[in-house]
Amino acid sequence: MDVALASPLATGALGMVVGSVLALTGAGGGVLAVPLLVLALGWPLTQAAPTALLAVGLAAALGAFNGLRAGAVRWRAAIMMGGAGMLGAPLGVWLSHLLPSRPVLWAFAALMLWLGWRQWPRPEAPSSAPLELPPCVVNPQSGRLRWTSPCVRAIAGTGLLSGTLSGLIGVGGGFVIVPALRRHSDLDLRQIQLTSLAVIALVAVSGVGTAAAHGQLDWAAALPFVGGAMLAMLLGRRLAEGLSPALSQRLFALSCLIVAGLLIARA
Repeated sequence: MDVALASPLATGALGMVVGSVLALTGAGGGVLAVPLLVLALGWPLTQAAPTALLAVGLAAALGAFNGLRAGAVRWRAAIMMGGAGMLGAPLGVWLSHLLPSRPVLWAFAALMLWLGWRQWPRPEAPSSAPLELPPCVVNPQSGRLRWTSPCVRAIAGTGLLSGTLSGLIGVGGGFVIVPALRRHSDLDLRQIQLTSLAVIALVAVSGVGTAAAHGQLDWAAALPFVGGAMLAMLLGRRLAEGLSPALSQRLFALSCLIVAGLLIARA
């Protein structure tokens, strides 16, 4: 096969892998994209990182837009988390210059292993104790979240943590948002995943803009990867609609374990 033809095809195929994971779990795009481009295609990190961010951001925006049209994206929560994430990212970058990288990577790998274990669905034992309501509860009359002080703290704190981890080690986004919203809200898994995609898209805007302003984006090389990710997002979200919540949880847990392995290898 001609090299000029094989390279865009291989790049597009890798983009579809990233877009599929992002569509099915609401997380995992960025942390998988960079190693795939570097290890499979031999791209330098300076080219792989902004390309991955562009592809993940556009694919997430596409998924979030379709979810917004269906009324499944909690856009107020997404804007709050996205804004807090943009504030947290510079903090994470500052911490990355202070903290030794290897212990931080090991610690986050351990966190990913713990998340994978916790997110794996298990049969619930019957309990007579009354269920404790999470901080963020949907009003059954209006269908909107009740914005109480505990809910605002939980949503803003989730965004801040996500942005800080993203700036610290390049991982965060959906891996923080999805479990946090499951814990702190009574939203269903579909709404959580689509809201996570909206936050990822918002946070990617500043990173992509910075990379483009510094001339770090090779648009011609990035196009097949971006196209593959967006195509997989369209197909993957349709598939995700038919998945049971338990299977979606298993996929998210597996992606956490894969990320843990990548972080251990990087450490």
